[in-house]
Amino acid sequence: MKLVSIETIPGQNFEVLGIVKGTVVNSKNIGKDILSGLKTIVGGEIVSYTEMLNEARQIATKRMVDEANALGADAIVGVRYGSSAVMQGAAEIIAFGTAVKFI
Repeated sequence: MKLVSIETIPGQNFEVLGIVKGTVVNSKNIGKDILSGLKTIVGGEIVSYTEMLNEARQIATKRMVDEANALGADAIVGVRYGSSAVMQGAAEIIAFGTAVKFI
């Protein structure tokens, strides 16, 4: 499955199948949350949250690709990611784009 953030694939004609998306809400355990809170006092990257968001993006991307595969898509164009805080220590990640079939 080809994933691109641009709206077209140069040299490729396609028909639009529809919007596809994948979402996930991830959180860290209370122990890591407390340690991350202490990190905010001294500053710097909060590695456990970076890892959590990277993992969440991978899961959301896989779910989006699975939805596109179910439509018989060859690619997803206009891929975007969004995130929001659902509650303290938990974030929602959404991956979305337009599933297309090459013609």
